[in-house]
Amino acid sequence: MKEPKIIDRVKITVKAGQGGNGASTFRREKYVPKGGPDGGDGGNGGHVFIKATNRLNSLIDYRYNQHIKAPNGENGRRSNEHGADGEPLVLEVPVGTVVKDSETDELLADMDQNNKIVCIARGGRGGRGNARFATPSMRAPRYSENGINGEEKKLLLELKMIADVGLIGYPSVGKSTLISVISNAKPKIADYHFTTISPNLGVVDYHGQDSFMVADIPGIIEGAHEGAGLGFYFLRHVERTKILVHLVDCSLSERPDPIEDYKNIRHELLSYSEKLSQKEEVIALSKADVSIEEVIEDTQKQFEQMGKKVFVISAVTGRGVDELLDFLYMKVQAERQKQELEKEGRDEFLEEGKLPKVKALDFPVPERIRLEITQIDQNTWEIGGEQFELLYHRINLNNRDGFERLMKILKNSRMDHLLRKKGVKEGDTVIIADSEYEYHEDR
Repeated sequence: MKEPKIIDRVKITVKAGQGGNGASTFRREKYVPKGGPDGGDGGNGGHVFIKATNRLNSLIDYRYNQHIKAPNGENGRRSNEHGADGEPLVLEVPVGTVVKDSETDELLADMDQNNKIVCIARGGRGGRGNARFATPSMRAPRYSENGINGEEKKLLLELKMIADVGLIGYPSVGKSTLISVISNAKPKIADYHFTTISPNLGVVDYHGQDSFMVADIPGIIEGAHEGAGLGFYFLRHVERTKILVHLVDCSLSERPDPIEDYKNIRHELLSYSEKLSQKEEVIALSKADVSIEEVIEDTQKQFEQMGKKVFVISAVTGRGVDELLDFLYMKVQAERQKQELEKEGRDEFLEEGKLPKVKALDFPVPERIRLEITQIDQNTWEIGGEQFELLYHRINLNNRDGFERLMKILKNSRMDHLLRKKGVKEGDTVIIADSEYEYHEDR
């Protein structure tokens, strides 16, 4: 089965910008023989934001653009000139998109309202220039810092359409015809299975006073929750609806047992999501214009015995359609009022064009860190660990001051003690980042 035309599930990798490096420079002016340090700071890397918008209805923009990177911060320059920050990158997604970590399946953001903005990856802080480290006792420091790497995340974007009412049922039970009659949607309609290969959204104009949105979910068949047919791709779209209308064909023209059809679809909903199976639903016995009244009455009686609210409708003649719409509007309004009460006290989203203030990702250089010692072979040892990696990339080692700063922190971190505890011997090789040293005990 080919994937449906609508793109509602994509994986992307986003990387925030790296902070610019701080500069290590000195004033060089005529008649100023001993100019002090004047290296400026590097700029912060650009953040990656995700913004929900009603202007989009698909994730197709990310189908062929799966690696996205925000700009880096500029390096600092002489004369205390700081580098510019990297511009923030804003990724727009349709309202209803859920953002997850594609590796852990952790929910990172639920973009369920228009203009909602979330920072999904923070840019790295820029490094400080050598002018920052001048003190009365050290007037000419060459030491400066490199910028921090921005966050990189592998994301899964899933679009779950936000409609007030979801129409579900087997293929060809009349969902497309009904939505074409009650709303402004213009779905393709024909007498064969899977005419609808994408969810159709339609806006119902309720007596010119208000409106609500209806989604025609493509036909669900047995095994949909396991990927059979098209159901795997579309069951997620039913999750956000306020109420479900389960259409059952009571004409018996194509399917001989409406009750069995209903039970099969309920099984698929339960298998996909227990929460989804508990969503309020009503039954609509469709195609009443070509049905036998005795069959309609018997089917309606069986559903009512199951505790279901039942409407007998014909999208062709209009029978029962107004009554169904009145009921749905009442339910939608009640649910909207409930959600408004739940939202009271929450922070409002930012106005169009504004981004929230987010601190850059930082790793202040500490006086000591946690080290990990790994034995490579009988006479070779490597210094490492997460904090060491951050420190090594943070300190500019292109000059003596930077190297001395690194070695001082390693000494404060009891590197020699940890090496001896691991069993290092005189003359063994110790690897620190890209360099190798011969180990000698301090005398």
